[in-house]
Amino acid sequence: MRHRLFLPCILWFCKISCYDVKERDEINLEVQYHMMGSRIRQRRKELSLKQSELAEMLDISNNHISSIENGRERPSLEILLRICDILKVTPDYLLLGNMHANEIPLDILESLRLCSQDDIDLVRKFIEILVERNSIIWNQNNFVKNL
Repeated sequence: MRHRLFLPCILWFCKISCYDVKERDEINLEVQYHMMGSRIRQRRKELSLKQSELAEMLDISNNHISSIENGRERPSLEILLRICDILKVTPDYLLLGNMHANEIPLDILESLRLCSQDDIDLVRKFIEILVERNSIIWNQNNFVKNL
């Protein structure tokens, strides 16, 4: 008799767990699209482009680019690649926030595992400074200055 009750309980729990995983993945995906939209907006503003100008370059409506930037709509692959071209960024940056697709060398990762949390926080701040510096240099080297 115990086995008859046990099996339905396991199936019920697995069913709920599957829904929880699916719901969590959907929420995570929505957050990623929202972050991608935020990166598009940030980069567009760095280049002093108006939303309407970007929409015109992409041959899409202002409402559509606004929805993409706010994470309400997902760009097609073609639109995503055109956005990357216009904003002079990699798809990796828009999707994941990485300016460079290079992998972190294994020796650096291994060394970080030996550091304290305070050391890791310090490294994080240092990396943010380097990223900002490189972003400024990259922009200066890759964009025509306003005349």
